[in-house]
This record gives sequence, C-alpha cells and structure tokens, in this order.
Amino acid sequence: MSRGRPLKPLHVAAGARGELESLARSRTLPAGLVSRAKIVLLCGDGLDNKTVAKRVGTSRQTVSKWRERFRTQGLMGLYDERRPGKPRSIEDDEIMALITKTLETEPADGSTHWSCRSMADATGLSKSTVHRVWSAFGLQPHRQKHFKLSTDPFFVEKVRDIVGLYLNPPEHAMVLCVDEKSQTQALERTQPLLPLGLGYVEGVTHGYIRHGTTTLFAALDVATGQVLTQCKPRHRHQEFLSFLKHIDENVPPDLDVHLVVDNYGPHKHATIKRWIAARPRYHIHFTPTYPSWLNQVEIWFNIITQKAIRRGSFSSVTELKDRIRHFTDSYNPTAQPFMWTATADSILRKIQRLCTAISGTEH
Repeated sequence: MSRGRPLKPLHVAAGARGELESLARSRTLPAGLVSRAKIVLLCGDGLDNKTVAKRVGTSRQTVSKWRERFRTQGLMGLYDERRPGKPRSIEDDEIMALITKTLETEPADGSTHWSCRSMADATGLSKSTVHRVWSAFGLQPHRQKHFKLSTDPFFVEKVRDIVGLYLNPPEHAMVLCVDEKSQTQALERTQPLLPLGLGYVEGVTHGYIRHGTTTLFAALDVATGQVLTQCKPRHRHQEFLSFLKHIDENVPPDLDVHLVVDNYGPHKHATIKRWIAARPRYHIHFTPTYPSWLNQVEIWFNIITQKAIRRGSFSSVTELKDRIRHFTDSYNPTAQPFMWTATADSILRKIQRLCTAISGTEH
C-alpha cells in the first residue's frame, strides 16, 4: 500500500532531455547544477523520489524540490535564483580613482610598478579589493610585454611582399622560410633527472657541462609545413650557401623557389647574390629589420627547442645532432602548415596603434 501524496507526472521533452544529458555529463559546470540535471533525468524515467535520492546521493526533500522546479519552470528552474547580496562597499568614484592611479602614476618609494599591497596602502582600500578591481579590468602592473619597432625604411613594402606570399602563394612555385638557429648548445646535465611522478614534476639540476655548439639550418615549406634541415659547425655565408645547394637538390626542378630570409649579413653576401642571380627560378624576399616573427620557420624553431632540445642532456654535439635529425624525421610525416591569417593591413594597423600609444601622435 502506497503512502503519501502521489507524485505528479514529470514529462521531459526530447529537446530538454538532450540539454539535461549535456549538463549531467559536464565536468566544468558547478556540481550542484550537474546533480540537478541527473535528478530530473531520473525522475523523467519514472523513478520515485526515494530511489532517485539514493542514486544521486542526496535527500528526498532535495529531489522533490528540483522535480517540482523543473515541472513548473522548465530548464531555467534548475539555475540558482539571484540572491540579494551585501551592498557594494566601494563606490564608482573610488574604482575610477584606483584605475587612474594604476595607469597614470608610479609608487613614491621608487618602485617601477604598483603591487596590490602598495596600492592598498596608497589608497586605503583592502588588498583583496585592489586585486578584484584589477582582475575585473584586466590590469596587470607586474607584467611586461616586450616589443621592438622596425627601423627598416621599406618596412611596409616588405610586410606586404611576405604576407602576400603566405596568403596568396604563386602558382608552380614553392615558398620556403629559411633561417639558422645558431649556437645550439650540447649541454650535459651533471646529475640524473628526477622522473615525473604523481604530485611532483620532473626534476633537473641547474648544473651542466658544455660540449660545444652546432648551427641548425632549416627551410620550412609554407604549403606543407615540412622542414628540411642541416646542422653545421658555423653560420657564415659559406655554410648558408652549402644549405642553399642542399635545398636545390631537394626541390623539384620545375618549380620556382621563393626564399623568405632575414637581414643577417651572410644572407646578403656577394657570393650568395651571385648564386641566386645565376638561378632565375630563385627569388629572395628579405624580412624587415627586427620582425623575425614574419618568418614562419621561427615557429618551428620554437617547437623543436621546446620538445627536443631544451630539456635534453647531450654528451656530445653528435648526440645533439642525432636528436635534431630524429625529431625532424618524426615531425615531417605528420606535419601541417601553420595557418597564417593576418593580412598586411591588419599588421600595419597594429603597428600604427603601437606607435600612437608610444608617442601620442599619428604615424
């Protein structure tokens, strides 16, 4: 014999069920919301409150509450209602004064930037209040972002030339980003690594022995993302010319070759110019002074540094070169081109905004 009032039927429509199942599976939403979604799904399957409470690990009163909220309000009933909170203890004028002081002044004690504690002492606000306001407005006085403006008189023309190669590559041609990573050191750690474990990261000693250096030459195919590499003991024009010959041996003879290189002296050596001039299918494109980020091979240099070189321990330059060769051989079969989306105009507008912020005048 059943006791108590009979449960009102709970109907969960197909669309609502899909949304509830998504909520119930989530690992990022608040635990309370996930639990409520599970309650409604089980109730929609015809289970009574006692059974649902046992499965979800809550009380029958809680199950009854959210069953009724969903029945009367739908999905929106599962979300917490806004509660009246404590009135703000800081006024808009104080927030504006704090932001202005952060942006336009420096501490009187000679420090280069404000900290939460020093700003709290200067304004009379609490350290937590300063932190909340800074977080809300994205203010980070303790951080810096490095930049360097190009002084190249042909900056605009070179940007348009190289970005044009990336966004609209010429037909029947190969675009190669070429550069060298010089002074790549073969460092051997003086003590063994402590392995990665549960609750602690890999440990590495700061002591090392230098076993020499190598220069890594690389040419990145913009269309495929694959890389052609060679390691050489130095980075003079002789080594660069040798690498160009290596490229020539590996590029199909029926394709034009567009080389994107920086303004490093050996790249402009008379010997290099004569070699390029004697081969009409080769076209060289120099990046502006300083913006190495325009050369896509720098992205790959960062990848191989982080994944194969920086955390390695090498007892000789030969071992370092073997690691580079192994990484490259493994990288190329699954290589993907880097997705370049910035147009020349968007880059130039960003540079103009930077110049305006520095000088306060239009450039």
